[in-house]
Amino acid sequence: MCKVHVDNINSPLNPGPDVVMERCMCTMQTGTQMTKLKGKKKGLVRFFYLDEHKSCIRWRPSRKHDKAKITIDSIHEVCEGKKSEIFQRYADSCFDPNCCFSIYHGDHVESLDLVSTNGDEARTWITGLKYLMAGISDEDSLAKRQRKRDQYPLLCHHGGMSCHIGCILIHTKRNVIGHWSPCLILNSYFTWLQQTFSEADKNGDGNLSLGEVLQLLHKLNVNLPRQKVREMFKKADTDDNQGSLAFEEFCTFYKMMSTRRGLYLIMLSYSNNKEFMDLNDLVRFMENEQKMAGVTREYCLEIVSQFEPCSQNLQNMVLGIDGFTNYMRSPAGDIFKPDHHRVHQDMTQPLCNYFIASSHNTYLTGDQLLSESRVDMYAYVLQAGCRCVEVDCWDGPDGEPIVHHGYTLTSKILFKDVIETVNKYAFTKNQYPVILSIENHCTVPQQKKMAEYLLEVLQDKVDLSTVNMNEFRKLPSPELLKGKVLVKGKKLPANIDGDAEEGDVLRVKYQCIEKGKTMRLSRALSDLVKYTKSVRVHDIETQAYMTSWQVSSLNESIVNQIMALKPAQLVRLNQRQLLRVYPSNYRVDSSNFNPQPFWNAGCHMVALNYQTEGRMLELNRAKFSTNGNCGYLLKPRCMNKGFFNPTLEDPLPGQSKTQLVLKIISGQQLPKPKDSMLGDRGEIIDPFVEVEIIGLPIDCCKQQTRVVDDNGFNPMWEESLVFTLHMTQIALVRFQVWDHDPIGQNFIGQRTIAFVSMMPGYRHVYLEGMEEASIFVHVAVNDITGKVGLSTGLSFALPALLSLKTKARSRSVPRKQHTSPITPVVNRRAAVHWQPQTPSPPPQNHCRYGHQPIPMAMANGLYLSDSDSSSGGSIDSLRLELLPSRVPVSGQREVGTLQREMNALFDQKMKELRCKSPLFFYGKCDSYNTISYSVIISQLESMAVVKMYCFLSHKVRVPVCSDHRHYKVNVD
Repeated sequence: MCKVHVDNINSPLNPGPDVVMERCMCTMQTGTQMTKLKGKKKGLVRFFYLDEHKSCIRWRPSRKHDKAKITIDSIHEVCEGKKSEIFQRYADSCFDPNCCFSIYHGDHVESLDLVSTNGDEARTWITGLKYLMAGISDEDSLAKRQRKRDQYPLLCHHGGMSCHIGCILIHTKRNVIGHWSPCLILNSYFTWLQQTFSEADKNGDGNLSLGEVLQLLHKLNVNLPRQKVREMFKKADTDDNQGSLAFEEFCTFYKMMSTRRGLYLIMLSYSNNKEFMDLNDLVRFMENEQKMAGVTREYCLEIVSQFEPCSQNLQNMVLGIDGFTNYMRSPAGDIFKPDHHRVHQDMTQPLCNYFIASSHNTYLTGDQLLSESRVDMYAYVLQAGCRCVEVDCWDGPDGEPIVHHGYTLTSKILFKDVIETVNKYAFTKNQYPVILSIENHCTVPQQKKMAEYLLEVLQDKVDLSTVNMNEFRKLPSPELLKGKVLVKGKKLPANIDGDAEEGDVLRVKYQCIEKGKTMRLSRALSDLVKYTKSVRVHDIETQAYMTSWQVSSLNESIVNQIMALKPAQLVRLNQRQLLRVYPSNYRVDSSNFNPQPFWNAGCHMVALNYQTEGRMLELNRAKFSTNGNCGYLLKPRCMNKGFFNPTLEDPLPGQSKTQLVLKIISGQQLPKPKDSMLGDRGEIIDPFVEVEIIGLPIDCCKQQTRVVDDNGFNPMWEESLVFTLHMTQIALVRFQVWDHDPIGQNFIGQRTIAFVSMMPGYRHVYLEGMEEASIFVHVAVNDITGKVGLSTGLSFALPALLSLKTKARSRSVPRKQHTSPITPVVNRRAAVHWQPQTPSPPPQNHCRYGHQPIPMAMANGLYLSDSDSSSGGSIDSLRLELLPSRVPVSGQREVGTLQREMNALFDQKMKELRCKSPLFFYGKCDSYNTISYSVIISQLESMAVVKMYCFLSHKVRVPVCSDHRHYKVNVD
């Protein structure tokens, strides 16, 4: 039997499960109007409710009368979203996935497919049904299960270490790839809990009073009623009720407060309502939810032995709720793919087939005018995975070359110290080659000194004579260059005689790109440049046919111009030789540009200021973490061979697209914003999650959840965000958590992950740089084919979904962006059936929908109405009327000519038309040559929303009609 897919059910306003359960049962017994889907083009609005005995779901009206019911015992599964066969028939429909769910029931596993008015109603029914299926119908039944579950001993033993723990563990790194250390996990949690207790103990007496506990909860963003806190405090205070909690009692209190009952229900759903999961249950969970192949009982037994704290469960080889929570909070439940923690890509291809992590002005600690230069920065960036560092060399005193930012007040460091630091830290993390990008501003004598230091310090690391090249014309691979340092710089022509007196100093003039001056090169320094000769780009098309050992360095502004004019040619250039992109000279504050557009074009070395933390550096870290953070990332095959244009609407024609469905379930221990003026004493946060896709221009989009008020400890969203991607190999997925504020929003934290590094199923997304903060999500990936076109499904509108009279949501609450991937892209003409009729003069100055007086239409105008008189008011839809730029006076005009004109006008208007949900069009040519289209738009709650989501033009005027049920919108 298929089991329930259960999610976190903690209340956004109160984490107590009894409150959530009571609300769900009350709402379900009161009843809800929902749409029941049946067949391809039929939907029935019915009233659904839970009977007084909480034993079955009923609906009315129905021809079956008393038989119109589904018993709770007959329900096999409750699926959220549009997953059933019936919903697949409505694949192009306007239904919000957050409003859809299916109930599988009966001996033949039939599906009852329902669409609610809003996402909150759907979540209430889904949560309530899962409670009922788990045998929890009231507070008493929940309390009994909780008391039985809390009988587990608090003292847990693992590997000789004992400590008192709750069931929430922090995310830790693996000590060995493929193996988790329970001792490490428990010890980390124990340390964190001790630190939290010590910070809350203001008077240092080793106990926490009720007042200190309340202050601690406020700091942790927990918004519990004071009476509830007192009850838990009293239960935990077992030491003769002294009115304070010792550390062991505090652990008990924290366990009661932080139990993840959503995970508890997941466990119940896969264990036939048992208090534990046996090995077969674990196998089924791993395969069905986590999409793991080849899961064995032995593997599950290892999970039990590592994460189960209860000795009795260990003896019985089962996983209880604490062990299951420990497992889900461990690296095994992390969203990041574990194989990507190490180098797993093919490293034997030419260097030009890889992205290379690169640094700009590596020596600086801040801005480019006054900041300090330090050799420590080279150690930092090299250990952070950077493989290309920049060295700006200038003449220094006493014949010693120095490194600093020329013509500024930045401090100076010795070139020799830089090389010694590079030698020490270049290969501590991995053995793949390091590129020294030499910006040479030195005179010849000091160039000789530079060459001397490079040979003396780096020794065989710069000796490339041992590199065995199979094909002379291609660049060597990172594998062949392991342990080597490549010097990137200008190089003298090979035909110049170097045996003359002072032959290592040749009077060869090179044009300096930046200053327009001439300089002389040292033969000794030139000879160290092997595979990375710096050259100037004169013509991007002819440059692609030059030798592959040449490296071009271009300003971000120049590359942006090239991408705008010749993106395909830029990709072709990057297929043969290396290209470095560096920040504009105007970025004196050492700010960073967005590296993604340059990665889209295949640029290898996108140099960023590693000293400047922020969004761009976070994208860079996410990019290169995909291959063990070794600094080399294999480019997609389409970028290394053949034609590729990243700016096209369909960059990979003929290939299937990918649908990413992210269900944002809940958050855990989200802190207050770092820049909060009141710090820990500030208000409890109102968090929401924003998910952004960063990749090809056609894939870039952003969506966000609703705001949860006053809960940073365990907010619950349970919203599904759907994205369509054309090229997943280059895409990044960025999770951001924000605190909503009446006057703006404050950043809390983020985690950016490459799409290819995401794991499916239930996963935790741990915010970067934060110990405890995470969001709990469900990841599903599907392949889709074809283009997104106009929907052709329903032939009528559903009142519950499409009413324009619904109370508008406050503007202060974030909404999903109009760039959502579920927004339809109109890429073909709608199928309009033309039915010419005998011409007859229209009623003057009257609307044909109800004959209400309206102003005469302007050229290229649009009329909107939210009802159609022909439907008798039963269809609550939006009606759109397009008038041609020249309304024909004569009724004798040929229909074909009119059709062409209307089609052209329709295409023009549809390019401007973007709706939140897919559209359904039908229409005909009426007697006076005006085209009418019915536009069904779901979840448009006010005319302001219509303006926002329907007409993205510069000039929109609405309304102009006296009748409140008719609107006119002119799009200029």
